[in-house]
This record gives sequence, structure tokens and C-alpha cells, in this order.
Amino acid sequence: MSIPTDWTAAQALREIGAGRISPREYAEALLAQCQAAARLNAFIHLDPDRVLEDAGRAARGSGGRLRGLPVPVKDNFDTADMPTTGGTPGLCDHRPARNAPVVQRLIDDGAVVMGKLNMHELAYGITSNNSAFGPARNPYDPDRIPGGSSGGSGAAVGARMAPVAMGSDTGGSVRIPAALCGVAGLRPTTGRYSQAGIVPISNTRDTAGPLARSVEDLALFDSVIAGAADDLPAVSLKGARIGVPRGHYYENLHPETARVAEAALAALAAAGAVLVEADMPDVPRLDEAAGFPIALYETVVELNRYLAEHGLPLDFAALANAAASPDVAGLLQSLLTGDGAIPEAVYREALDVTRPALQAAYADYFASNEVLAAIFPTAPLPAAPIGHDETVELNGEQVPTFPTFIRNSAPSSLAGIPGVTLPAGLSADGLPIGMELDGPAGSDRALLALCATVEAVLPETPAPPAARLLN
Repeated sequence: MSIPTDWTAAQALREIGAGRISPREYAEALLAQCQAAARLNAFIHLDPDRVLEDAGRAARGSGGRLRGLPVPVKDNFDTADMPTTGGTPGLCDHRPARNAPVVQRLIDDGAVVMGKLNMHELAYGITSNNSAFGPARNPYDPDRIPGGSSGGSGAAVGARMAPVAMGSDTGGSVRIPAALCGVAGLRPTTGRYSQAGIVPISNTRDTAGPLARSVEDLALFDSVIAGAADDLPAVSLKGARIGVPRGHYYENLHPETARVAEAALAALAAAGAVLVEADMPDVPRLDEAAGFPIALYETVVELNRYLAEHGLPLDFAALANAAASPDVAGLLQSLLTGDGAIPEAVYREALDVTRPALQAAYADYFASNEVLAAIFPTAPLPAAPIGHDETVELNGEQVPTFPTFIRNSAPSSLAGIPGVTLPAGLSADGLPIGMELDGPAGSDRALLALCATVEAVLPETPAPPAARLLN
């Protein structure tokens, strides 16, 4: 029999359903892997005894589609039986009264909440170099970042600690760690999943999303969370029109990212896909004009709302002043000053004028080019070394880390359209590289169906070398 830790969620559920392994035995195998790969610092909270107890209870229960499946969640999801820290000191003692609706959906369908995953502090960054809880590490090279802000989620799934993990995505925070850790990730259409009970950044941009090692698993979790039909329609790549936006998305790529991207496009073309070279000239400009004004303005409003709703004895200012990571503390504290705060007029222009123009530009791109999706590298470069929080080297130049890594994933986040990243290959030094496919608003199931077919023609990404995981 194959190794349980290598199973996807769908494989594990089939084995459990057939009685070939019990939920407790499966949980024991995953927990042993968590211990073996503890150096990755993927978890903020993990209680093995509780996981085994819950798995045993699931085995005795009436079932559900996720019967007994251990699923860790990012530590910004409210959980009633363990702390929700948001990765920040100000929330270390935060014990929510109830589970976030997304978490409750998983539990109601039989899942076991496995623990809480490390993250970039308050989800405000892409390195997951967290000064309060320590950096999460990449399973393919523990000296490198796993991406963020859902870095623990990417590390856990990539390192075979869990088959699926939940993250949240505001500008790429599910897709970037999935890409850098060699797994798949889904950002659904904004509003498809409840955002209640998740420590917020921006109600316009935030969404929960799963990370997994197969599109089948992404589709299963989307079905559970969104209440969608289980099955995906079969999609043929023969004649399937897929957009290739060379401008912006393919510019100034790391050479290894460019090589893997071109190999992926060649594989699609060989399978019969029609690659439509068509740029999105207005999209980057509109995203740059509206993205940060919306996120930064809403951060203050939404965090104050979340803190008040939970009856916590602090406000945004106190939370910002307690932040441990220098990049997060500097950014959040700047929003308290006249120089850093976003004026309401600027916010309203971005929200009411520029964002709708961005959404219209995307809709026109898909319709006028008659493409099912657009494909491009999820991030312009592979995982950077830990500690490169301000700048990172790309093609011989020092460039700003955060905007560089989110360059390709941020525009669709602001537009609220669905995106899936798929593992597409490894760099010459063994670092995963992902390709993202974005689809029209509301096309989540159709996009997943397309991605299941694309996944089959891309090279399989091997598990990280065991020697790199061991303490």
C-alpha cells in the first residue's frame, strides 16, 4: 500500500471509506510527519491528543464527505476550541466563541480541525517571516520562504503534513504559497465563501481558499464550503481557448520561471489547446491605482469591526502598536498618522470608479478574446531566502519583495474573479514554480474543471526531499 502521507484528500477518504485505514490511523501518520518536519514551523497551534480524539470520534460518527479527514486552518480563522492569534501578539489570548462559518462547514461534513497554521503577521505580507512565532519555512528548501501570507498552509500541504489546508487570500496569499511549495491553490470568486469569523484585511478583497495537492481536492473543498455540486464536467483541451497575456505577466521573469512557463504553454499547445496571445493593457494600471487604497483604508475599518464584534479589549491602534514583525508594524502604524492614512475620497474613487473599471476590463478580455481563462506564472520568481523582507534579487537587481511577488496575482484579487495555481515544475535548484489560471467572475466550477485537465498535462511535482524536512 502507498504511504498515507502521500495521499491526496480524495485518496485518503476512499481508503477510510473502504475500511482499509481508520481515521485515527490516518491522523497518526500525518501527526508523525508533522513531528518529522517540525523544523518548517508550519503550525502555531497543534494538539496531537486532541486531533486523535477528534479522529476517533469521527470514526464513530455518521460520516460526511470529509469523514475523519484532518484539515489544518490558517491562524486567522476563528476556532472555538483553540486560540485564533492572527499571527500577532495582540491576539495571543484570543479565544473566539464560535467557529468561522467556513470552518464549521468543514466540521459539519466530517473534517477534523487539525490545528492552526503559521502565517505572515495579520496576513500583511508574502514571506511568512513572522517575528512573533518564528518564520514558516519552505519544504523544498527550509532556508527559503514558503510564500504568504498563508505560508504555514503551503508548507504543511507541500511537506505532506496534511492533504489539504485552508488559507486566506487578499492579493495572492493562497496562490503564492501554493506555487512556492509545489501544490495547488484556489482563490474563489469573492463572496463565494463566507468571510465572517476570519481576521480581516479588506472586505472587498478578502476570501478564504483551500490549498491541496490535486484539483480534485480543491473541487471537493469548494463543493463543501460553497454548497456546490460535487462533480466537475469533463473538459477537453482540444480547441480550448486560453489567453496568454504576455505584457506585464511575463515581463522580467526569473529565467527558471520563464523556462517552466514556456514548457507549460508548450504542453498545453501539444494537447490541443488554442493559446490566444492577448494582453490586458488596462488591468495593471487600474490595479495599481485602486489596490492599495482599498486595502489600506478597509484594514482600519475592518479590524476595528472584528475586534469590537469579538468584545476584545483593544482597537486597531493597540493591535498595530503591538505588532512584532517590523514590516507589518511599520505599515499598520503608518495608517494611524495623517501622512499614512488613506483619505475617504481616495478610497471612494478607488472603490466606486476604478475597481468597476478593472472588473469591466477583465470581463471584456474574456469575452472579446473568447477565452475560458488566462494563464501566466503565479509569481515572477521562485522562493526567496528567508530574511529578504524588504528587497529581493531578480535578474541582477534588488526589487521590492512584496509588490514583486504579488505582481501577477494582485489584479484578479481586486477584481474578485477566481484563480487557480497549479504546480508546473521545479527550478534547476529544486524550487517549485506555479502557473495560475484566472477565469471570469462566477466561473469557479468551470475553471476547476479546466484546471483538472490542465493539471494532467503538466509534469508531476515530486515530494520535497526527506533530508530537507528532518530536524
